[in-house]
Amino acid sequence: MSTQYRQVIAPAVFLLLGIAGILLVVIPIDDVREPPRFMYGVVLDAGSSHTAMYIYKWPADKQNGTGIVTQHSECHVKGGGVSSYAGERGGAGRSLEPCLDQALKDIPKSRHHLTPLYLVGNTPLNSEKILKEVGNKLHTYPFDFRGATILSGQEEGAYGWVTVNYLLENFIKYGFVGHWLSPGRDTVGALDFGGASTQITFETADVVEDKSNVMELHLYGRDYHLYTQSFLCYGRDQVLRRLLAHLVKTQGAGRHVSHPCYPAGFNVSMKLDKVFDSPCTADQMPTPYSPQDPLTVIGTGHYQHCLGNMSKIFSFDRCSFSKCSFDGVFQPNVTGSFMAFSAFFYTHVFLQRTTGITVTSPTLLEGATHTVCNMSYQEMLEKAPDQKGRLQDYCAASVFIQVLMLQGYGFDELSFPRISFQRKAGDTSIGWALGYMLSLSSLLPGESMGLRKALRPEAWAGLIFLFVFLILIVSGYLLLKTCQKKDSDGII
Repeated sequence: MSTQYRQVIAPAVFLLLGIAGILLVVIPIDDVREPPRFMYGVVLDAGSSHTAMYIYKWPADKQNGTGIVTQHSECHVKGGGVSSYAGERGGAGRSLEPCLDQALKDIPKSRHHLTPLYLVGNTPLNSEKILKEVGNKLHTYPFDFRGATILSGQEEGAYGWVTVNYLLENFIKYGFVGHWLSPGRDTVGALDFGGASTQITFETADVVEDKSNVMELHLYGRDYHLYTQSFLCYGRDQVLRRLLAHLVKTQGAGRHVSHPCYPAGFNVSMKLDKVFDSPCTADQMPTPYSPQDPLTVIGTGHYQHCLGNMSKIFSFDRCSFSKCSFDGVFQPNVTGSFMAFSAFFYTHVFLQRTTGITVTSPTLLEGATHTVCNMSYQEMLEKAPDQKGRLQDYCAASVFIQVLMLQGYGFDELSFPRISFQRKAGDTSIGWALGYMLSLSSLLPGESMGLRKALRPEAWAGLIFLFVFLILIVSGYLLLKTCQKKDSDGII
């Protein structure tokens, strides 16, 4: 570069830097929030029949103290529930390893030690010894294990209600202006049908006469007054077992039992302990009782007989309150819309698939159930071959739902059509786990957001304009000098 060019460019650069420095001192600078980091939480749902792991995340800046929680991933443990490993030392803990190893990959390593991990049994049928054994396994992972908990039935129902309404955006909604808003909509009741218990939860303005059915929740700055009831031993697995125990008891101590809820053409052999090894059937145990005695169950496929036997599981003739659902339990009248999930959803889908009837009213529910219960095993197999291992149970499950919803909960021709049957909302599984994590997020401290200094947009525009302006001046000056030199040399 010639001396002439250096003499021009060097002062121009110093001039530019000097003016830029003066502008940086005098131009106002704003504090800009860094994008919020995510917090994570893990819930291990140790159910009666299987275990599932759900990983949730939420921005560290919460809304009214409660996290905006989304499901990050999930993993379902192969095999039965943790209680099925009661006779296998260390088996329950080992069964969780594939899912826990997945959690190590799904959650950023830098967040492992900050991620709370909750082990939750949702039924008293879980063994505390097994939960403690599983807890020892969880302590070997780098997460913040918060201990094992057994939810009460009311808690399980309430958290299921939270999940449903959160996913429907009845608590909070992301508005077009980019802020979280309260939509002001009515909440939706929740109907859960698990393996060991079933729950009903809904918001009510009525006086709840039994205070054990009251649940008060505070979410996103609002209070909610709920009626919730859980019926232990009324879950799908336990109902099927109780029904079979009832048939064994009423038909005598023989080795053969006729089962009107099993389809004609289906027979199965088992040991008596498969019927009576549950606390839910202990009161129907025959005398004398030998756990290893064989039992053959013969399906007869008769709707009316199935309905008559299933109704004996419920008690509708005693109530010490102004109104009851069944078994002497207080319940106000059902109001508003409801979402039914878990086994409610799967049974509803099966009825529609095998009968062609979309169950949207009590009459249609009875009609579809009647049709399924009078099908032979072969007819069922032709319509739903992928359900071969479960076909024998769908009639009983359908009849149970019919009695529970219509006689027990009191849904009628006006209220039943307001029930929607769903398994997921978007990519999120519906159940109590999300509601549990959502509620706990309000107890976890938020993280302070990082701040950085930043120029206002108009300051950047001014600096860029100045820089371009100086370049143009220098370029013009150099071009002028070049032209003058060529003119003096006689080139032009």
